[in-house]
Amino acid sequence: MNLSGQLIRYGRIRTTETKAKELRPKIERLVTRARVDNVHNRRMVARVLRMHDKASSKAAGEKSIVQTLFEDIAPRFVGRPGGYTRIIKLGNRSGDAAAMAFIEFVDYVPEAPDAHSHSHDFATEADAQAHTHA
Repeated sequence: MNLSGQLIRYGRIRTTETKAKELRPKIERLVTRARVDNVHNRRMVARVLRMHDKASSKAAGEKSIVQTLFEDIAPRFVGRPGGYTRIIKLGNRSGDAAAMAFIEFVDYVPEAPDAHSHSHDFATEADAQAHTHA
């Protein structure tokens, strides 16, 4: 799947700043086309996204990327004339010093971490085992 599909699926992706700047106009055009839901627009969007994973998404029980774009994302931007995404610069990546950035939809709300995350549970189990063996 390409970066466009990942952004539509997750709402926010972390990538290099250059890739984010290249992706922005492509996503803007797709969302603008998806604001009018008809067969022609669905076929044009599917052509750009190269949706060959319909069988795998149906087997996993999730919507295809085209369905997500037309049913979930595009209706949120019907009254907006453009500017559906934003780029948030993160700094340089350690290793090759590439400029990193988040690209996300403007109405994206990050999910709050659960109070009982798995790493915390693992740490408390390890602490409990350490105390019992000591």
